[in-house]
Amino acid sequence: MAESRKYHITVTPVARYIPDQSDEAAGRYVFAYTITIANTGTVPAQLVSRHWIITDANDAVQEVRGIGVVGEQPLLQPGQQFEYTSGTAIATPVGSMRGSYQMVADDGAHFEAEVPEFSLSMPRVLH
Repeated sequence: MAESRKYHITVTPVARYIPDQSDEAAGRYVFAYTITIANTGTVPAQLVSRHWIITDANDAVQEVRGIGVVGEQPLLQPGQQFEYTSGTAIATPVGSMRGSYQMVADDGAHFEAEVPEFSLSMPRVLH
């Protein structure tokens, strides 16, 4: 079995604008994002920490690092998935997020699961 398939996590992000928590006049745009993390590898793996890079349209970057996600460090068996929703605020109506999850497999191997870059955008701002 190839090592790359042994330790494989698929991450699927979906973001949406939250107008009732945003204050456009004050330059505060709030977005919720739902992340689905699926263990598509062949060994159980636990998400232990996260690293986010959040960029607004002015190229202002926020980096966020922390233990787990939404207070959890899910252990995913092969074929299992975990979904959670969280949020972020930026100073522009458009931005992006990307990052990674630091994982530990049952056999002790440490690896990263990449979170593909996704857009944060108010409705009708991007075409």
